[in-house]
Amino acid sequence: MNTPKITLLIIYFQLFSFNPGFSQNQPNKESSDTMLCVGKYWTEEEGKIFLDSVRKTYTTAEAWKNRASQIRKQILKGAGLEKLPKKGPLNPIMGEKRVFDGYQVQNVAFESLPGVYVTGSLYTPANAKGKIPGILSVEGHWPKPEDYGRYRNEAQKRHASMARMGAIVWSYDMVGYGQLVDYGWEHKHPDALKLQLWNSIRSVDFLLSMGADPKRIGMTGPSGGGTQTFLLTAVDDRIAVSVPVVMVSAYFFGGCICESGMPIHKSKNFQTNNVEIAAVAAPRPMLLVSDGNDWTKNNPEVEYPHLKYIYNLFNKPGAVENVHLPNDLHGYDDNKRKAAYPFLAKHLGLDLTKAMNNDGTLKEDMIVIENQKTLYSFNEKHPFPKNGVRNNNNVVWK
Repeated sequence: MNTPKITLLIIYFQLFSFNPGFSQNQPNKESSDTMLCVGKYWTEEEGKIFLDSVRKTYTTAEAWKNRASQIRKQILKGAGLEKLPKKGPLNPIMGEKRVFDGYQVQNVAFESLPGVYVTGSLYTPANAKGKIPGILSVEGHWPKPEDYGRYRNEAQKRHASMARMGAIVWSYDMVGYGQLVDYGWEHKHPDALKLQLWNSIRSVDFLLSMGADPKRIGMTGPSGGGTQTFLLTAVDDRIAVSVPVVMVSAYFFGGCICESGMPIHKSKNFQTNNVEIAAVAAPRPMLLVSDGNDWTKNNPEVEYPHLKYIYNLFNKPGAVENVHLPNDLHGYDDNKRKAAYPFLAKHLGLDLTKAMNNDGTLKEDMIVIENQKTLYSFNEKHPFPKNGVRNNNNVVWK
């Protein structure tokens, strides 16, 4: 990007910065018929310019609350959830409990809409009593069905560790991933974002129905799961603590249809990005985990300072943190789990000694890695229900 172009962009943003809902098309492109912001929609510099500009429009907590309300409304409207469906009974199908060292696992499926099943596994502490913290965990995108998200070793270690720390953990599948693929579901569907966000809202309902403390609900996930983490946190105040991993970026909007396939970032007279969406969490505690080899590489210099600025408006600068791992790759590996556990323990009241040693190493030797089919929600004893919807196109929204 040359200097004249940068100057023109700065002038462009300044012209509209008096209004946080300014009309803005793609900064360096001609007007487009679409309102979608997909992938690397902006350059790194354009993303920074946008944040520098909009920051001037909210200099008080009240001003940010107004902006956050606009962002929340755009997410829901863009996702087709401006009017939420009626919440019906969850009708959970509960599998058998498998008991391990300090935790147990139970496969579950529940209805988010009539006949639409959300599949996953419920990890709970051994001998849990009373209201305990709850954590939602959703994974990103993986190309191989046999090596998908919540079945991966690192994911199972994370879920089991969080349960051993004292949380009830709901690890659930993205729309069109996991076992439901065998029944005709697909992920790359125009309504994937809408249904995925609704499934997450109902997942909070499910956690609460399982005895989770309504004041101590957390959420975390990597990549596309990071997107789902900050989207749900933005629209559902029940999420008290959030840890979006390797996803919050000023210039990258998510490359999958479930992240940017609906106009949640932009309308004719409005523009936002994922940094502002993540900031809607303020002043609720949030940990930003980033690495040096993807679109979160600038978090310490660009995205995190912007979030810190917003949290400062609430006099809560310590509620937002960033752990940056410059030599790490995209994912939720050991180093990222080492970053997440202390933060979750601190803000949800968990026992960190169950997941980490005094020297900062992970306690994972006792965790049993189960095979993929063992984690399936449907089997001969619990078959796929006769009323079950078998394809995205057959979802009925009421």
